[in-house]
Amino acid sequence: LWINRITAASQEHGLKYPAFIVNLIKCQVELNRKVLADLAIYEPKTFKSLAALAKRRRQEGFAAALGDGKEPEGIFSRVVQDH
Repeated sequence: LWINRITAASQEHGLKYPAFIVNLIKCQVELNRKVLADLAIYEPKTFKSLAALAKRRRQEGFAAALGDGKEPEGIFSRVVQDH
């Protein structure tokens, strides 16, 4: 059920499920499928921002996606450092 919801939501934003998941992983977005499915239903603007990030990663590559310092609208990010 989670994968079906994510698939439908990602397709609304022009990405197939595998491309969406792979590119989120490459951008170090560590959200599991349950959370992504919940975001697709209850937080569509947040899901749209994640789809924009994945789409941008796919189109431009990792360095270009994060290198300009601009996040897609609605994305909040933080750096987690291990000590």
